[in-house]
Amino acid sequence: MNEKESLHQDHNKRWVIMTAVFIATFMTSVEVTIVTTALPSIISELHGLAFQSWIMSAYLLMTAITTPIYGKLADTLGRRNVFQWGVIVFTLGSCLSGLAPSILILIFARAIQGIGAGAVMPLTFTIIADNFSFKERANVLAFNNTAWGLSALVGPLIGGFLVDQLSWHWVFFVNVPLGLFVALLVWLGYHEKVEGKQKLTIDWLGITWLTVFLVGLLLAIQFIDTKPLPALGLFIIAFIGLGLLVRQERRFTDPLMSPKMFHSATFTIQIATAMILSGVLIGYQVYFPIWLQSLYHVSATGAGLVVTSSSIMWLLASFAVGTLIAKYVPKWIAVSLIGVMLIGYVCLIFAGHSFPVWAFYVIAMLNGTGMGIIISMNTILSQHLVPTNMVGSATSILTLGRSLGQTVMAGIYGAILNFVIRLQLHGELTFAKVNRVISSKQRLPIPNQAAIDPIVLTALHMVFVAVVAMLIVAVIINWLDPNKKIVK
Repeated sequence: MNEKESLHQDHNKRWVIMTAVFIATFMTSVEVTIVTTALPSIISELHGLAFQSWIMSAYLLMTAITTPIYGKLADTLGRRNVFQWGVIVFTLGSCLSGLAPSILILIFARAIQGIGAGAVMPLTFTIIADNFSFKERANVLAFNNTAWGLSALVGPLIGGFLVDQLSWHWVFFVNVPLGLFVALLVWLGYHEKVEGKQKLTIDWLGITWLTVFLVGLLLAIQFIDTKPLPALGLFIIAFIGLGLLVRQERRFTDPLMSPKMFHSATFTIQIATAMILSGVLIGYQVYFPIWLQSLYHVSATGAGLVVTSSSIMWLLASFAVGTLIAKYVPKWIAVSLIGVMLIGYVCLIFAGHSFPVWAFYVIAMLNGTGMGIIISMNTILSQHLVPTNMVGSATSILTLGRSLGQTVMAGIYGAILNFVIRLQLHGELTFAKVNRVISSKQRLPIPNQAAIDPIVLTALHMVFVAVVAMLIVAVIINWLDPNKKIVK
């Protein structure tokens, strides 16, 4: 084969890879936005109000548990086979979810989807790292991020259309042809050589303790507000599991998550920063719309545009990552951008009833800009700082950190909101009346609203106090990062 043919084949392979990971990223990211839109119809038809939280939790839990396992398998068996397995399982789970006749079968099918997503989500980044140089990687990641942004924009529209015109079942079926296309594309056009095929040693105890930690932690978050004593017990179980996991990984010869990766302070800081910022992300995605709808009576569509504006800026900003890390020390990029985000959230802590609506959109856009740059930079650096044979594990740990940040902080924000509201109740004001104000879609005044609005505002202030505290931690750890300018 001459050099020209070799270059042509390499170009075709890279085109196939970019197409496959783009569609796979879109599939897994649109899953959240499109299913959220259909939840009311699903709950109504399947009479599943008591189990509604598990429609999302089953998916997130299985994704979190399997992500580091797939990262290890990909480093040992190769990316292609593990990625294709993930796509097929995710597609099967989507099909079963669409066919589900009851809420319990739907939750089971969602868990299967999560098992597949645990492979797809981190391996899209790992495959990009394998096939594109450090110089190219930032732009390729930015292009791939457009799939996430596209899902944020069209997911609710597609979900709403399918529910209104057909039924909620089609919300899940929409990913089936996409999954089959990606699987076919990978099978025909993506080939790799697994150099020095390693013996696969499965760290069963590591997997067990990881599962105990994650299941205990995520269940504790689910129960923290309604059942505090069981939640406390689950927290204790979770941290025992974490301690045993750390002990196992230090002793095992071929660990699930190698402690060697965490010997680099910069690597550890990338994981911690991505986890913290993902927790901040879920804060403004959930509580900006609540603030605007309950206190300003902005329509659901108008409030949703806050998140959309952030997504657009995230996409645009991610294209600047390559240029920025070529010119500046990464830690100062992170410190500067987190500092700007911090100023916006501090303003929210002191925001009164006269705080302008447009300011929420500005803060969201600054938030999207900062995260688009920093989280893309976290991905690139975490891959760059580990040996080649650990890139899959490193990427999966970053993905796990982001999932944990969102899941854990979603529960903590909810607990803060509910606790502060209950603390302020007096006289005829009940939690149900406050809940009516928060969930109301009406623009008309509600009885006792003048007394309830300050209660809701104070509770929202405390939610963003937690956000500010997290951002301060992120600034400090990045300030202490010993990293220098990255050499390509």
